[in-house]
Amino acid sequence: MKIKFGILFSLILMLPAFGNDTSWHTDLAEAQKAAKKEGKPILMNFSGSDWCGWCIRLDKEVFSKDIFKDYAKKNLVLLTLDFPRKSPQAPELKKQNKGLAQKYKIQGFPTIIVVSAEGKILLHTGYRKGGSAAYVDYLKNNIKKDS
Repeated sequence: MKIKFGILFSLILMLPAFGNDTSWHTDLAEAQKAAKKEGKPILMNFSGSDWCGWCIRLDKEVFSKDIFKDYAKKNLVLLTLDFPRKSPQAPELKKQNKGLAQKYKIQGFPTIIVVSAEGKILLHTGYRKGGSAAYVDYLKNNIKKDS
């Protein structure tokens, strides 16, 4: 019960940072299951949501906007891998996020990696100037097809 409560608590704390209308997974296994079921890639957002200025800016300029939310709802499974400094986080979530950061060699925040349900990298990016429409266009034009 403690594990589920910790994960739920962490998710509730992150909802304001990632918009209320778009569903962000925090568990890789759940995101992979959804990606396989829906036939969509996973957008992994490696973020420092409560301290990283560029992460906060990416959320405000892109992730919280309807253009991105509409695109994501139809085309992506969203997974946030957060590394907060001020907000509490369940130990299991910290362990998962640290392991994925090591696996994908994350060196800074924000880092955005789009992967297939099996984990094959389809795109590696981060913050980009231009707002949500430009970001969505970039994703549309640069996510490699998983073949």
